[in-house]
Amino acid sequence: MQCGAGALVTPAGKPLWCGERFDAIIRAMQTIATVFWRRLDSPGHDACRLERHGESWQLDGAAVFRHTDGRPARLDYRVFCDKAWHTKWGRVRGWIGESAIDFAIARNARGDWTLNDEVVPELGHCIDLDLGFTPATNLVQLRRVHLDKGQSAQVAAAWVDLDGDSLSELMQHYERKNNGDYDYHAPRFDYKDTLKVNGESFVTHYPGLWEVSA
Repeated sequence: MQCGAGALVTPAGKPLWCGERFDAIIRAMQTIATVFWRRLDSPGHDACRLERHGESWQLDGAAVFRHTDGRPARLDYRVFCDKAWHTKWGRVRGWIGESAIDFAIARNARGDWTLNDEVVPELGHCIDLDLGFTPATNLVQLRRVHLDKGQSAQVAAAWVDLDGDSLSELMQHYERKNNGDYDYHAPRFDYKDTLKVNGESFVTHYPGLWEVSA
């Protein structure tokens, strides 16, 4: 049985899904920007889009690359943030070689992080989620700190370790040099360079790691 513009109804005749509701949800899911990266340190590509869901934000992407140990990898990812760019949850699913990957990550109202429903201690000071296999999540951090030229910020992120199946702290430092350049430092990986960023805050050049592919 149907209602209106093809909506489903319960056996009792109560509308379950109406065309008007569907249209409203589609309007709320607005694609803001898309990007396609090429990996520089090994074979690989990544496609991502930034979406607006009402007052919230979402990154939705997929990465295909050669992992550090040489195994091929395919990972789909999604990161959902509130209107202030505070990460609420993330999901990573796919495979690396013969190993399946399925991470459900969340941050609750108290600031506790969980990985597959298990609380990860000592990350309550982290606001952002960092997916180390993609440059996509740098956008979340840059949008949240919203630096003006000459300003800098220390960012503590919950970093996904694919090899250890774990979350841990990743400290990062950003300093905005001009409209499109940020000095970036991640001491944990002894990485320091200048990131180039577009108007939507997607990184377009991550020296030695990623660049936007035309």
